[in-house]
This record gives sequence, structure tokens and C-alpha cells, in this order.
Amino acid sequence: MAALIRPRLSDWTSVVPVLAVVLLALTWGRELPGIVVAVVAAFLAGAVLAAVHHAEVVAHKVGEPYGSLVLAVAVTVIEVALIVTLMISGGDKTQALARDTVFAAVMITCNGILGLSLLLGALRRRVAVFNPEGTGGALATVATLATLSLVVPTFTTSKTGPEFSPAQLTFAAVASLALYGLFVMVQTGRHRDYFLSVTSDGSVADSDGDGHADPPTTRTAVTSLVLLLVALVAVVGDAKTVSPTIEAGVAAANLPQSFVGVVIALLVLLPETLAAARAARRDRVQISLNLALGSAMASIGLTIPAIALASIWLEGPLLLGLGGTQLTLLALTAVTGVLTVVPGRATVLQGGVHLVLLAAFVFLAASP
Repeated sequence: MAALIRPRLSDWTSVVPVLAVVLLALTWGRELPGIVVAVVAAFLAGAVLAAVHHAEVVAHKVGEPYGSLVLAVAVTVIEVALIVTLMISGGDKTQALARDTVFAAVMITCNGILGLSLLLGALRRRVAVFNPEGTGGALATVATLATLSLVVPTFTTSKTGPEFSPAQLTFAAVASLALYGLFVMVQTGRHRDYFLSVTSDGSVADSDGDGHADPPTTRTAVTSLVLLLVALVAVVGDAKTVSPTIEAGVAAANLPQSFVGVVIALLVLLPETLAAARAARRDRVQISLNLALGSAMASIGLTIPAIALASIWLEGPLLLGLGGTQLTLLALTAVTGVLTVVPGRATVLQGGVHLVLLAAFVFLAASP
């Protein structure tokens, strides 16, 4: 993974996550003055960088694709907890929160992280090389999950809006969880080699992503895993703490309320973005794509079942169906993704196309 994994954890990556969680406990649920918000934002940035460091230590220990899976699932589990918490306490204004958050995560991962990874990989050696079998399977799973959970509700016969009936929601939740579980089984078991980095001639590269660095000790890896979870809790929690300031800024800029979800999603996905960018710069584009598509998949496959369970006690409708503009962007992302993945090789053009799609999503979210 990292070019040099030190046997001892650097002090700041150990201290900052703990201090960020302490600060989170002290500020949770309170109205904060501007100077405190700035301090929270600073610790939020530090927690993001610390999360990337600890994720790389763990990934270097367990190898790929387990390392990518650790970060993707850890971020998504905490993100799901944040969504459920906000929906329980937010009332009617959060009826579309799950939809907006999941859609933003899909667009950011499948266009932003994927596009940035391809761009960096292609800039390094002109052509970014990856395994089309594993990446294609991941993209197909993401497209299926997104369609079942975000597209189908738009065309159901519900009279209250783009939502599922209880039976339909139950089916979507079970299908999402089953499909995600099947993908993880394939990724880590029978076809694990489909998700390992490849060289220009198609052969599998070093599975740890760094052929000259010794793996960290088990004690160091376990410590990093714990600190990774602490850092991710701090990232999501501190993002929620600064969200009132973000909401005020969004309102002052006359942006739609749903744009807050885009900003929060960008903050929460920062650890994965940085980790993917580092892997791409080291010519490990497959690891970057594992992170991008794995995060999109986990975001849907874990969020929808959790929301379905939470809907038992949540009041009001649960709006999941996308609007016309969002459907268009999702369809374009899927088609473009297929054309990008099938050859197993990409240039800066493909990376640029996906980044433009991300820019279009952000612009249209701000100016619907």
C-alpha cells in the first residue's frame, strides 16, 4: 500500500482521531460560535487524513481486496447510522434524505473517485490499466442496486409520491443485502484475483500494492483498525456538527436544501477519495476502482436495508424515487461506466468524462 509503512504509528495520526471524538462529545447537539466551528472543521480535516493513513496500514496487512473493503464498509456503516439518526430527529424535512444521500454517494464514487483515479493513473503512464472482469462485475452490481432502490420507486403506483409500499420496500431491502453479500463473497473468495492490481500485460501485480515494504505487525494493524473506526466516527460526527453552519451557508447562497446532503456526502467520502488517489498515483488503479465501486455498492446495499428497518418506527413517507434530472444523470453514468470499464484500459479522456459528469451533478444539484 503506502510506499513506506512505518512499524510505529506516527503520533498525530493516533492523537487527532481521539481528540476529534472528544471534541465531538463536547459539541454534540449544541449551537456553536464561529470560532468553535472552525476548530471542529480543522479536527475534521485531521481525522480524514488520519483515517486514510490507518486504512492504508490495515490494507497493507490484510492485502487486497480486503483492504479496500475495510474502508468502504467502515465508512458506509457509520454513514448509515448518521442517516438514520438524522431521519429520526429531523421530521418531515428528512423524508428524502436517504435518497439524496445515497444518490450523491453513487455519483461522487462512480464519477468523482473513479474519474480522478483514472486520470491520475493515466497521467502516470499514459494508460490506466485495471481488470475489466472484476470492475465490470462491480459496476453491474452498482447499477442493479441503484435501479432497484432509486429508479423503480419513481414508477410504482403509490399515490403519496415516489416511494415503495411496505412489501416492495422489504423486497428491495432483502435483494440489496443479498446482492451485496454475494458480491463480497465473490470479491474475497472464488474470484479474488479479479480484484487485484494488474500490470500492462494483464498479469497480477503484488497483492499488497507495495512490493518492497514489509507488512506491519499484527499489533500495529489492530491498533490502526481501532483508530480507523475512531477517525471515521469523528469524520461523520463532526460533519454533522458543522452541518448547521453549512445549512446556513447554503440558505444564504439561495441553494436548495437538498444541496446540504451533497456537501455532507463530499465530506464523509473524503477518506476514500484520498486513499483512492494515493493508490492511483502508485499505479494501483484497480485498488482505486475497488474503493470507488465498493463504496457505491455498500452505500446502497447497507443503507436501504437499514432504512427499511428504521421505517418501522419512522413517521411519514420514505421518498426513494429519483426525479427526471437525476434519472438522466444516473443512466448516463451507467452507460459511460460500461464503456469505460469494458476495455480494461483508460486514458485521461475517460477520467475527464467522469469528472465532467460529477461537475454536472454538483451544478444541477445547486441549480435544479
